[in-house]
Amino acid sequence: MANPTESTPTEPGRPLTAEVLHYTAFPAGPTGGNGAGVVLDASRLDDAEMVAIAAGLGYSESAFVTAGPDPDDGRSFTLRFFSPQAEVGFCGHATVATAVALGERLGEGEFGFHTAAGHVPVTVHEDNGTLKATLTSVEPYVHDVAPADVAEALAALGWRPGELDAALPARIAFAGVRHLVLAAATRERLADLDYDFDRLLKLMRRLDLTTVQLVWREAPSVFHVRDPFPVGGVVEDPATGAAAAAFGAYARDLALVPANARLTLHQGHDMGRPSVLEVGLHAGDARIRVTGAASGIRQDRQLRGAE
Repeated sequence: MANPTESTPTEPGRPLTAEVLHYTAFPAGPTGGNGAGVVLDASRLDDAEMVAIAAGLGYSESAFVTAGPDPDDGRSFTLRFFSPQAEVGFCGHATVATAVALGERLGEGEFGFHTAAGHVPVTVHEDNGTLKATLTSVEPYVHDVAPADVAEALAALGWRPGELDAALPARIAFAGVRHLVLAAATRERLADLDYDFDRLLKLMRRLDLTTVQLVWREAPSVFHVRDPFPVGGVVEDPATGAAAAAFGAYARDLALVPANARLTLHQGHDMGRPSVLEVGLHAGDARIRVTGAASGIRQDRQLRGAE
């Protein structure tokens, strides 16, 4: 379908406008996925204008594209991400949305995105008539989290320690930005999410977290996940590519899966926004691959990051 756009004023009284594309990334069905604004030419926008556009759109993040370091490389770009409140170091779903938008215009193949987190290669390919993008994360890491911080996170969430899955211990995982991984022992615990927004926000700011990734393991390589995102001004993200990459690093670090593995992450179902993210691990390469589809959103069914 045609990609919908709108012209968004960047500041009252100024003639400057930005063409915004509306996409949903990682959809598992016609009403699923995570919405993102994509501005393919942000060269005339300053930081305040990008924040204003992102806030006006209301998506959990939007992506702003400018030329890459090599102006002669037509498939290399600089990519920045803004939530409705501030710039975000890396955003997976907006990366996938941007890659698909560029693939529709420039064709399938390789793209290179220069982000605040580092260089992120992305491959766009067609799968049964649908364009998908596979991003390759920056070098990830995983480390322990202090018991007091876990206790504070549980208190903010309203979870009891006994409701955690002891086989999946709490960790902080990074694959571009930092996430606290907490595993629920049951699907029911994951489904019942009603947390103290301000209390969790305070902890996340102190620990420099982008989301808290809440997970439940359905099968050896199948997980259900939810991602509170108060630092972005969003109660919950319906599909989080950056957290999916970080979780891939977590799964490898804990030896939950083989060295070569493909994980399936289901997200957004409890919000009525079903999403699916494919996470690839490759022996001998620490980086994580995250794959998903993206498609244009009609203006009469725009998807927001918060419900």
